[in-house]
Amino acid sequence: MRVAMISEHASPLAVLGGVDAGGQNVHVAALSLALGRQGHEVTVYTRRDDPALPDRVPMGPGVEVVHVNAGPIEPIPKDELLPYMGELADGVVADGRATHPDVLHSHFWMSGVAALDAARRLDVPMLHTFHALGVVKRRHQGADDTSPRERQWLEPRVGREADGVIATCSDEAFELKALGVPPGHISVAPCGVDLDTFTPDGPVAERGRAHRIITVGRLIKRKGFDTVIEALARMHADAELVIVGGPGDAETTMTDAEAHRLHELAVARGVADRVVFAGQLSREDMPAMLRSADAVVCAPWYEPFGITPLEAMACGVPVVAAAVGGLTDTVLDGVTGRLVPPKDAAALADALTDLVTDPATVRAFGVAGRERVESRYSWNRIAADTAETYRLVAGARSGHAHVTGVRS
Repeated sequence: MRVAMISEHASPLAVLGGVDAGGQNVHVAALSLALGRQGHEVTVYTRRDDPALPDRVPMGPGVEVVHVNAGPIEPIPKDELLPYMGELADGVVADGRATHPDVLHSHFWMSGVAALDAARRLDVPMLHTFHALGVVKRRHQGADDTSPRERQWLEPRVGREADGVIATCSDEAFELKALGVPPGHISVAPCGVDLDTFTPDGPVAERGRAHRIITVGRLIKRKGFDTVIEALARMHADAELVIVGGPGDAETTMTDAEAHRLHELAVARGVADRVVFAGQLSREDMPAMLRSADAVVCAPWYEPFGITPLEAMACGVPVVAAAVGGLTDTVLDGVTGRLVPPKDAAALADALTDLVTDPATVRAFGVAGRERVESRYSWNRIAADTAETYRLVAGARSGHAHVTGVRS
């Protein structure tokens, strides 16, 4: 099939770790490359934010990225991009009339707004993956939610008018039904992991104390890094915490406002000497860092899915996670790691102390985690499931088949 991916702010070529660059970038890149390996032709459309970017960039066999002029050619926070979605749709349509895609697959709600317009003009089926839902974000962040007001009515419209919606976890599928998305239009295809890059065997980063805990993500409040620091202060073990993520290298990251807030918290809790801000790490360096941990912690207030737990489990490392969103699908409590209530530093500290001081359980959880990602979360499997959804939706649109509803 010829697939047009639309990812307005999350370019698959972006460097990860910035405010608006994270799991969606990885998802779009890895899914596109896996579809390409399986013989599909994939064009990823993303907004040009630098005049030096070429129009088209080959990314892998069967995959290229097209930079579309939509708004000022400069970095713009994703929450300010809505006015330029018409221009993004124009760019997709102009290119699509030459490439003739069989299906459009948009990522994030604003891309969905552009995709609905483009799909109508190109007369092709349109599928959508939200990656995060505004209704969930508002529930947890309240007044701190910086989304434009229009999201409240445009996001549900994308879900209701798309030919199909691909949720990344069962919790999201439930939320989509509550928004009025027809259950028969919802399928479930989780995020995946690169099983060749993230492996139990390979280089291991050096660590400074008897035990190491790692947490990874953009430095934003909802990721719950403050909860992890509070837990570290309560742990009865000689452990260090490495926080991976930020606007740049370790030195640059310490100029970030959220990094400064977290550092001050670590000082106040008396653990500043045991908290390391590593800044951004390349994809090449991440496996060695993960392998150096006794446990990887994911403690967000909410999480639509989360790729870091998969990468940790692929490296044979247990995961201790907040029991929210997609993490409840990924982490099997007592098998591949532990699930704890969100924002509960005491429960997190107890789970981490019990785990890191029990090497046998660390090994057992690590083995089980690797087996789980091999059986369920390879990108090849995710791509095959996604392509099957494309075919079902395209067939339903042409009258040759019907979508079967939620599946995983």
